[in-house]
Amino acid sequence: MFGCKCLYWNNLRELPPLKEPETFSLPASIPQWPSGQGFGSGRINLGDLELAEVTSFEFVWRYCSRRDNKKSVSFYKPDKLLEDFHCLGHYCQSDSHLLRGFLLVARQVNKSSEPALVQPLDYTLVWSSNDLSEESQSGYFWLPQPPQGYKTIGFLVTTSPSKPELDQVRCVRADLTDKCEAHKVIITAISNSLSIPLFIWQTRPSDRGMWGKGVSTGTFFCTTQSPEEDHLSTIACLKNLDSSLHAMPNMEQIHALIQHYGPRVYFHPNEVYLPSSVSWFFRNGAVLCSNSNSSDINEPIDETGSNLPHGGTNDKRYWIDLPINDQQRREFLKRGNLESSKLYVHVKPAFGGTFTDLAFWIFCPFNGPATLKLGLMNISLAKTGQHVCDWEHFTLRISNFSGEIYSIYFSQHSGGEWIKPQDLEFIEGSNKAVVYSSKHGHASFSKSGLYLQGSDLLGIGIRNDTARSDFFVDSSLRYEIVAAEYLGDAVVEPPWLGYMREWGPKIVYNSRSEIEKLNERLPWRMRSWVDAVLRKIPVELSGEEGPTGPKEKDNWFGDERW
Repeated sequence: MFGCKCLYWNNLRELPPLKEPETFSLPASIPQWPSGQGFGSGRINLGDLELAEVTSFEFVWRYCSRRDNKKSVSFYKPDKLLEDFHCLGHYCQSDSHLLRGFLLVARQVNKSSEPALVQPLDYTLVWSSNDLSEESQSGYFWLPQPPQGYKTIGFLVTTSPSKPELDQVRCVRADLTDKCEAHKVIITAISNSLSIPLFIWQTRPSDRGMWGKGVSTGTFFCTTQSPEEDHLSTIACLKNLDSSLHAMPNMEQIHALIQHYGPRVYFHPNEVYLPSSVSWFFRNGAVLCSNSNSSDINEPIDETGSNLPHGGTNDKRYWIDLPINDQQRREFLKRGNLESSKLYVHVKPAFGGTFTDLAFWIFCPFNGPATLKLGLMNISLAKTGQHVCDWEHFTLRISNFSGEIYSIYFSQHSGGEWIKPQDLEFIEGSNKAVVYSSKHGHASFSKSGLYLQGSDLLGIGIRNDTARSDFFVDSSLRYEIVAAEYLGDAVVEPPWLGYMREWGPKIVYNSRSEIEKLNERLPWRMRSWVDAVLRKIPVELSGEEGPTGPKEKDNWFGDERW
């Protein structure tokens, strides 16, 4: 079913058929989740619409890049539709990854004067590949034309120049939809006859975050112009109008999810600055400092953080520090306490409550200095990059239709990336992924090895080294649920979570001059490369400044930076 022939259009020479794409399955079976209201039931009600998730596809067509025949993208439609459910658009995915994705299909559940779903009035041909080979099928991309008051959710792909039947797809009433945006380009396709490019993009709801109502449907966006010019006005995503969020997991289900999927976090074998629990850090000498009242300086912090200033904003009036006049105790705290460490979990809705985000926060009492890589040379920077306290995190995104993990976000300093399960490393025999924490900086990565902040091509930048070791934390066993706002009072937040100021003092030093002095001793040719890297080094490496806590981060209420 998945076989196809690709044509190298530059000289019309046929290539061997591509292998049939393999589907991905998690290493272990999904357990029977504890009973609840709607989580894991396979259906989600958005108000006037009921949704089901399709993960089994029928192959439609494959595009092979004319510039690189190893790059190809395949297009799919739902393999089977449940009774009364309708297709909203087709799915596509790069063939460089094992096949795994989803499409949402919908049916109307509440009667109203205006139907929630209607057939399109017609189709517009957006683009076709127009192959010259009789042995290779062409691909045709169709945009459904909705009636007034309705929106199109996705495109259809066919191998025939004839328009699809009108009953092949449904348009959605406008008040049940929300704005979406192009996110990542999947591929740029080139038509053979006219060399007209087709930009094919992933989409995501514009309204995201904990309280965002936008629902991702799994469809794609394509245009012969740039999305900036088109503004995605031709398609929309769905909107959840059911404020009950009935498909979100209850407490028993949350524990089951964490125990089943909770990753193992590995620290580098040469890591000096290990994590600890927050209570261990407070209990062993952390102090609260203030610039507003000298009597507040060096005040011991209660084990629960109950005497920390609560709420407000980061007004720079307070900060947490290591013991001021006890160097031995300071060094002791810097090294953390692996035995006490745990992951602090924030549970929140994503994509209008059709997904659950489990954000795992890990605390380290100290962030160590950075190491600069200059080709074959590695230079340890005495102070650059170090600061008191470090909060890092990774996020598991779970489908509320099935309870299956969809992807993991690996936070890396001021950014990060989502990694799909087919590209993750798992603990053998389980669905627990491996998270690698970088040496000294504690950024999260999905694979072991060296990651550079700078220029990988030139081999110049700040090192992020990751590797397995005996230093690890199993988040499926050592965790604490600290927040789940949608559950009301079911989760009592620890007092320290409401501390919105900095977890460390601010110390400014001219670390860049330290590197620049080194640069002056380098050959002229290398200096320009190093200068270019220096401009990419994060601002926080120019001085010490403790981070704010998890609740002060943008992704606490918003979506991850991706």
